[in-house]
Amino acid sequence: MSHLTKEKTASIFAEYGGKATNTGSIEGQVAVLTERISHISKHLQANKQDHSTQRGLMMMVGQRKRLLAYMQKHNLQGYRALIEKLGLRK
Repeated sequence: MSHLTKEKTASIFAEYGGKATNTGSIEGQVAVLTERISHISKHLQANKQDHSTQRGLMMMVGQRKRLLAYMQKHNLQGYRALIEKLGLRK
């Protein structure tokens, strides 16, 4: 079961995507993926042999990377603001 509740997801989309119902915004999707990635990373530190979760984590990291590459290509200022806000790619 996911640790993200509907309320938490809505608040993330409201903060990064403009409004809670704007679930298609790239900024919001990247923020939700970042939240899920950090949660799964903590899980894998305690459960090193969980290979199926590790594969899922790598798939999420790849999806986030593709979304960020798209955003960098189409909205460079928004991309820079988002990675600064999320603390990615220091």
